[in-house]
Amino acid sequence: MKLVLFQTAPGAEISPGVLTGRGIVDISAAVKKGYTPQVTMQGIIDEFERLRPALDKLAGEGNAVPLDRVRLRPPLPRPGKILACIANYWEHAQREPRPLNMFMKNPDAVVGPGDTIMLPEFTVPWMFMHEAELALVIKGPAKMVKAKNWKRAVFGYTAIIDVSAREQGRKTWPANPLTSWLGKSFDTFAPIGPCIATADEIEDPNDLIVWFWNDGQLRHNYNTDDMEHRVSELIEFATTVMTMNSGDLIACGTNHEGLGALQDGETVEIEIQNIGKMGLKVSDPLKRKWERGVYMGADSTNPDAVKRHRPQRGPLPP
Repeated sequence: MKLVLFQTAPGAEISPGVLTGRGIVDISAAVKKGYTPQVTMQGIIDEFERLRPALDKLAGEGNAVPLDRVRLRPPLPRPGKILACIANYWEHAQREPRPLNMFMKNPDAVVGPGDTIMLPEFTVPWMFMHEAELALVIKGPAKMVKAKNWKRAVFGYTAIIDVSAREQGRKTWPANPLTSWLGKSFDTFAPIGPCIATADEIEDPNDLIVWFWNDGQLRHNYNTDDMEHRVSELIEFATTVMTMNSGDLIACGTNHEGLGALQDGETVEIEIQNIGKMGLKVSDPLKRKWERGVYMGADSTNPDAVKRHRPQRGPLPP
């Protein structure tokens, strides 16, 4: 089942729904609406097994609104926590796996389908880059979950773009905190969506293809089977450190071979196999410009390092 939050008109109430082949089916009548859309979705996660028969019936028989007549909103507008993996992809390297590590990304940075990524008005020599990632939607409370039991802590999956500010010309993470981890938490720097695909929709989260386009140029095109630390390990690591609650997110990291710059006026799209596709705009009040193309590696923010003809890593979407 693919769960969404949607509006039928600008300014209209945000309602929960199911994305079907016929369009969006409103499930408001079957669920308890919370005081915010985030609380509504958390309630659906907590009560999903009880709600499932009614939701299945609505998905099959309820009135559907065509997708082009609604506006999808982020399926989790304000997660309690967003944990994000640092790197976490082999990228065809022959080495020992790096230690698993994560950072926290600002939940207020979340936006959704059709929204705009706003680049901040700072004049330091930054480049703003996209990182297309699979995100785990948690069913909690989850604490001290062992890797072998990881499935009990995962409600479903969504897509996230980990928008990042990077300082140009540096070989390592700079001392300036805004260009390390805080540089990933500006408002609008965490687009998620277009839906939550429940766990039964995904046979193996470590066998999904992630695609990302910038103005139609394919940049990310990789399979999640390339993770250094697999989903089961991410769940054990995160829940050993802290309690993860329903509606929290874990972003699984990205393959840095597909990184590129984001700049004013562009349209970006992310798609993950069996989850779905969403598009957003990019706006920069300072109208900065960088070389268009793929930058090979997280530290390659020098425009001279652009590689324009990267070999494809996976098939194109159907």
